[in-house]
Amino acid sequence: MEEKADSALEQAQSPQLRRRLEQADLGAVPETRRALRELLGNWGRPGRSEIAELLTSELVTNALVHTDDDAVVTATVGPRALRVEVRDFVARRPRMRVPNADDGTHGRGLVLVQSLADAWGVRAHGVGKAVWFELDAGTA
Repeated sequence: MEEKADSALEQAQSPQLRRRLEQADLGAVPETRRALRELLGNWGRPGRSEIAELLTSELVTNALVHTDDDAVVTATVGPRALRVEVRDFVARRPRMRVPNADDGTHGRGLVLVQSLADAWGVRAHGVGKAVWFELDAGTA
């Protein structure tokens, strides 16, 4: 029980970005990337913050393009890792697609997340779901 309390306290004290994204507002994607870049500063070993920006862009874009509702992005920077969660209000779970060369840039988002994140998943909520990923900071 103490471990959970410590974890909750640590998360409450960690730097965090939380932003509500309006339905179909694709302008929120670069704005979220910029805000995440500012939050991360010199976080992690070289290249980790760029990977975080890329994966966050993919999850935010997926939530805005594949649902007809708002979404909420939360990024929490811990001492050893970053956790980004994008919550939407549609219960339909995302499905991994095999990218097709004829499909332009579509269908690669979750493949990138699976390939580059240290951990990722989908968690159901009472209304909707959250797609999340974690990146270890490594050594700076």
